[in-house]
Amino acid sequence: MNNIKNRNVKNKILLIVFVVGIIKVEAQVSAFQTIDSLLNKGRYQTALTKLHELDTTFQSTSKIAAIYASIDNHKQASKYYEQALALQDDYAVKVNLGKAYQKEKKLEKAIEIYEGIVNEDAENLLIQYQLGKLYAKTKQPAKSIETFKNIIQQDSTNANYYYQLGVGYAMLNKRNLKINSFLEAYKNDEEHIKSIHQLALAYTFLRDKDSASIFINRGLEVDPNHIALNKLKINNLYRKEKYKEAIKLLEKIDSIEPNEHYTQKMLGRSYFNLKKYKKAKEYFNKALKIDRSDFKAYTYLGDIDFKQRKFQKAQLNYMLATFIGKEPRDVEYYQLARVYKELGNSKEELNFYKKAFDENKKNYQALFHLALKSEVYYEDKKIAYKHYKTYINRFERKDVSYTEYVKTRLEAIKKHYFLLGEILD
Repeated sequence: MNNIKNRNVKNKILLIVFVVGIIKVEAQVSAFQTIDSLLNKGRYQTALTKLHELDTTFQSTSKIAAIYASIDNHKQASKYYEQALALQDDYAVKVNLGKAYQKEKKLEKAIEIYEGIVNEDAENLLIQYQLGKLYAKTKQPAKSIETFKNIIQQDSTNANYYYQLGVGYAMLNKRNLKINSFLEAYKNDEEHIKSIHQLALAYTFLRDKDSASIFINRGLEVDPNHIALNKLKINNLYRKEKYKEAIKLLEKIDSIEPNEHYTQKMLGRSYFNLKKYKKAKEYFNKALKIDRSDFKAYTYLGDIDFKQRKFQKAQLNYMLATFIGKEPRDVEYYQLARVYKELGNSKEELNFYKKAFDENKKNYQALFHLALKSEVYYEDKKIAYKHYKTYINRFERKDVSYTEYVKTRLEAIKKHYFLLGEILD
């Protein structure tokens, strides 16, 4: 009799536990339904509060993480995805955790997660694509190339895969492989603007004008407002001395991205070459407001002043250019010598021709005028003779008229000293 009673008691307890469990599950299901309803209405703060009130489970934790991810709070999203994975191994949560790490710029952690996913599922091309790009971002081009080669074996129709392969080869300075990859991307998608831009750059660098022009023009057909391609087109027009056409494109990109240093300076240079000095000056001054370290803008301003015979102003601008400039400033020193010539200061003229040549030993004009001025300025003609000899040794084939004159002066100076009883080498 007692056994029957004990069994009844146990059964009642089990029934109560079962009923409580059902009630609890139903309550949690009801709670999640309420939370989902709140999320559908955009009330994520209330939803988070209710989720934190629930027991910590895989479902509640992963939902909290998903909410944080949806509002771009990637730090909190990562935290709760990590907690969810500690409670239960889940493929989708791993993917989301990798994405959250990526958004957080925790690239090494994202790589670790994605590598684990790819090892488990080699057919997940979406994750492989992200992994390949992350290898490139973290300066691992060999791994990036290997990843994109593998992806292409599974799907050879996506232009982006070939483009990323080209990026990897570019990082390793594999020029031909890089170009071939961008060409494959272009074959797959003739409107793939990133590949078109890279091909335009590559052929410009190789000085293949025809190929560069093809891709520049094609790119501008696809995206007429592409700033970088417009700049390449402008540079080509400028080199061909088509300044008016260059100005039209410069005004166009200035309307898209106003007050860019490149645009203002190129407008200044174009107007300068058209001898519209007032407009040129206006744009060079704009360029300087954007970048005070651009010493060449001061050089151009000096050139304008020189052409307008405002020699004191030209001197100031050239001086500013030599003071600010870090690159070789032989052009500026040479122009200062010309200013001092106009101002009648022979000593400084000579000094700045020398500075120009010392700054750049390839500046044959500076050496020629240094020799010329030395012959006039010094009684000792051997100083000029030495400079003329240097000119012949270095630049005999550079300029026919200069060379003929130098040879004439060398013979004249040699004859002068021979008559004085001295033989010059």
